[in-house]
Amino acid sequence: MKKLFAMLLAMAMVFSLFACSNKDPNPSQNAGNPSAAGNPADDIPDTMTSSDNKYQVAFITDVGQLKDKSFNQGTFDGVKLYADANGKSYKYYQPANGDQATDDDRYDAMKAAVDGGAEVVVCAGFMQEAALKKAAAEFPDVPFIFIDGYPVGLDNVAGISFQEEQSGYLAGYAVVKEGFEKLGFSGGGGGTNPACCRFGYGFVQGANDAAKELNKTVDINYSWEYGASFSASTELQTMINGWYASGTEIVFACGGSMFQSIVAAAAANDGVVVGVDVDQSSQSDTVITSAMKGLSSAVQWAVAKVYDNSFSEIGGKGTSLGAKDDAVGLPTATWSMTTYTVEEYQAQLADMASGKLVVDSMTSEEDFAKLTSTEWSNVALNVI
Repeated sequence: MKKLFAMLLAMAMVFSLFACSNKDPNPSQNAGNPSAAGNPADDIPDTMTSSDNKYQVAFITDVGQLKDKSFNQGTFDGVKLYADANGKSYKYYQPANGDQATDDDRYDAMKAAVDGGAEVVVCAGFMQEAALKKAAAEFPDVPFIFIDGYPVGLDNVAGISFQEEQSGYLAGYAVVKEGFEKLGFSGGGGGTNPACCRFGYGFVQGANDAAKELNKTVDINYSWEYGASFSASTELQTMINGWYASGTEIVFACGGSMFQSIVAAAAANDGVVVGVDVDQSSQSDTVITSAMKGLSSAVQWAVAKVYDNSFSEIGGKGTSLGAKDDAVGLPTATWSMTTYTVEEYQAQLADMASGKLVVDSMTSEEDFAKLTSTEWSNVALNVI
């Protein structure tokens, strides 16, 4: 196990290197970097043919596209990297009906995975919960890994979540320190997705603290409009076009394929964008940084526990990963900011990892009102 983490951490080139915790888990973000077999995730086929027509490691997608260059793809990269490095067969399953998928559609995909020989099933996104409870209860001998999830009362389900508020904070702080004063946040899930809510809440906190240090007030447009399905849309692009035309300089695109509409609006208006989940700078010249979380490495770490017979350490429990686990951060390999430096970022991330810098979180739907009920000292928040 320690050797696996050592390989993952050695390959992780998008995070700065600093000493934090020596205890498991330690999944650094490394989507797109080589597996232990030497193959980058993008070079590993999304589909494969198994000699016995059985697939050992299964992935159930969230809503949106598999290759969304964000949450789905980052999670599936972990499946492919682990399978490639360890000689396992793998397959992805997309619930029927796309963005309109029901709990029954998700359950059917999980059952198809188990019937297809899955020895472990990785499920992406909080909307999998109801279907996951049903499938995991029906197949108690199959381990399920619930990414962006939480305990569901079954020992064969491991909930893996992230402290997205920390990553959002780092992004909000960085862009204000870089000199941006008119910000935007466009979130997915319609305001009920816990991960997106934490990203947005942290983004405002970071922007507020940076503005306070600079003795200024920054403006933030904040909206869940047109993001319920995490999809690109003309309506979303039109709204973000209006933001940029009215003076917004940078928008945090927090929601899968919504990214496409937001970068299109940015490109048309000389605006810039903060990406989400993975380093999205290769997708558009408008991206100046990304609020990342270690999806790929967390999947590899959790799947490894199935095969080294230590899944009981995480099964039936919730594991929340943050700065102390090298599981959140901004990409330093593609750093494009010039006023706010990598060295300043590294120092702040180290403070976060050590507990010196604490970012407030949201732990339940009741907490989501924190955003609007807080009296921000240096942010003029416009909730749309």
